Amino acid sequence: MVKVLFVCLGNICRSPLAQGLMEKKISELGLRNSIEVDSCGTSSYHIGQQPDERTLKNALKNGLKLNHQARQFIRKDFREFDYILTMDQANLDCARRLDQTHEFSDKLQLMRDFDPIDPGADVPDPYFGGEEGFQHVYNILERSVDNFIQKIIATHNLRPAAS
Repeated sequence: MVKVLFVCLGNICRSPLAQGLMEKKISELGLRNSIEVDSCGTSSYHIGQQPDERTLKNALKNGLKLNHQARQFIRKDFREFDYILTMDQANLDCARRLDQTHEFSDKLQLMRDFDPIDPGADVPDPYFGGEEGFQHVYNILERSVDNFIQKIIATHNLRPAAS
């Protein structure tokens, strides 16, 4: 089982949306028994809360139903997950600070390292913006998740179901 963790600041906008997108796409590919997905935040601001109302609205608009309660990133996550993808450099730096021995640095990457349009950039935080910001984030995550799934399939020699 390949385990993936998406990380943002509060775990109510970007990372639960990435989780929902990935879950939908791996289901469509018949890979739910091969890949497990979760998300969390580096802060404790929203622990136990559902995703932001605007995130839920954007997800539904794009055919996703999110069911997630925010949680905070913890050291144990380094051992639990094979891939830890952060939404921006600030959250990547935060995760790296938790990995004081650099034992897990090979697991940490930026989400947009898989974006064919702007690799390595931050996924912008839509929290203080409007609906268009949430759709922009959705579009970024969709293409980044697509490329990331292809990497997992190739790296782990997974076989998607025939469509």
